[in-house]
Amino acid sequence: MDRPLRRSRAVAAADKTASKSKADKGDKPKGGKSLLTIGLVAVIAAGAAGGGAWYFASHAGKDVKPDAPKAKSPGEVPAPAQYFALEPPFVVNLVGETGGARYLQVEVQLMTRDPESLKAIELHAPAIRARLLMLFAQQDAASLMSREGKERLQNAALGEVKALLVAETGKPSAESLLFTSFVMQ
Repeated sequence: MDRPLRRSRAVAAADKTASKSKADKGDKPKGGKSLLTIGLVAVIAAGAAGGGAWYFASHAGKDVKPDAPKAKSPGEVPAPAQYFALEPPFVVNLVGETGGARYLQVEVQLMTRDPESLKAIELHAPAIRARLLMLFAQQDAASLMSREGKERLQNAALGEVKALLVAETGKPSAESLLFTSFVMQ
């Protein structure tokens, strides 16, 4: 009889120890901190996802330039080029050299791919001619002897045309400016 009594005392002592350890832990459910951590991580991740979505949605159109050519797929053909000749040719006296008068005669054409832009160029042709005439008359004969000098003048002329068209229509309209004849005497 002694044995079963010892065994029941040992079982009772084990039960007391187990119940004391549960009471010491404050009856907190297992994994309470881990659930809180998971919840906080989920809230932070949702906030970051929402913030990222808002940022990309609100800034999506701001980085794209409206006048930049669209990315073309390899098989896509651009719209056909349309040219507008500024007639008659420009003839100006060049600055510089005391050895006599120097003249520049230039034929200019503007290129666009948009029919509406072509109409704007035609409408503002007198103002474009006036700006280009002033630009050409300021040139030095020596600087126009090289290809680089001619290309600099061509870029400056295109800048003048675009600036005028932006001021008048809100968009640059002209895609490029071509010298179809360039004669210096």
